[in-house]
Amino acid sequence: MEGPTMAIRELTTTPEDYGFFGPGSPTWKVWTSPTALVGFQRSVVLEHFDPDLTAAVADQRGIYTDPVGRLDRTLAYFLTVAVADGRTAVEASDFLMKVHAKATGIEPVSGKRYSANNPASQLWIHVTGWHSVLKCYEKYGPGPLTPDEERRYWAESVLAAELQTCKPSDVPASRDDVRDYFATVRPALCTSERANEGMHYLLRVPRGKGSARFWWASRFMAPATIATLPKWMRELGGFDQPGVLDRAVVPAARLAVRASSSPKAKLAILSGALPMTRRTLAAHVRAEPPVRAETVTPAQVRERLEASRVSPAK
Repeated sequence: MEGPTMAIRELTTTPEDYGFFGPGSPTWKVWTSPTALVGFQRSVVLEHFDPDLTAAVADQRGIYTDPVGRLDRTLAYFLTVAVADGRTAVEASDFLMKVHAKATGIEPVSGKRYSANNPASQLWIHVTGWHSVLKCYEKYGPGPLTPDEERRYWAESVLAAELQTCKPSDVPASRDDVRDYFATVRPALCTSERANEGMHYLLRVPRGKGSARFWWASRFMAPATIATLPKWMRELGGFDQPGVLDRAVVPAARLAVRASSSPKAKLAILSGALPMTRRTLAAHVRAEPPVRAETVTPAQVRERLEASRVSPAK
């Protein structure tokens, strides 16, 4: 997924509201954890099991010509939806939909036309993103959410999906729903030469493609990312690793997460590697109380934006 430039509106430390989820929400907790970086790498790798998304990524070539920029914009977008105020998130989403509207072409394996805004592909992006970030939070971070937090997390995921072209009735609303979703789409998942190229590239970005810190970080995270994936995916993608490495990476990743869990440490990790994501997180960390101490829904934000266009403030 090619993220927006976020130039729509300057990020501010005085948000209009708490956004869609607010303080104490599991979404804020999970998406601002250092484990979100591993979860994000996992999700962009998994995107390539959708042949239409593989075609879109391969045809656009963004990850190959500008991997840091492409991945930075995408992660910044996910983080914006999770923690920014409602207006910022909605405007970023609207811009992203316009960008995706241009990403169309022919998927070479089936010969059918693809669109990056196709609801099925958008649902795959959304579910793999939210599931991957939670899975890595559980495996390498503080551990599982409480039952109430998990119910709320998936309800918040359904709300966030309103910003994409997904059909609301198709969005999984629980862990069991997610399992059912993966079982349903599995027969349609596949790889190809271009899919494997993309997955391996994102797991270990070549030297010279972006900053040295980004090159190093992708290799450091890759074993932890692979260790969270089922065997069949690893074998299908051609990036399986020994079980001994799966086991060894867990304590190392947990130690790294504990060492980088303070706001200052998280911002330092992103500095020089993912600048747009860093700015998004910094605005959240340093945010003052919002103008309106409330959470909102995408529908409410859109109503307010429409009303402001019809009756501009004098």
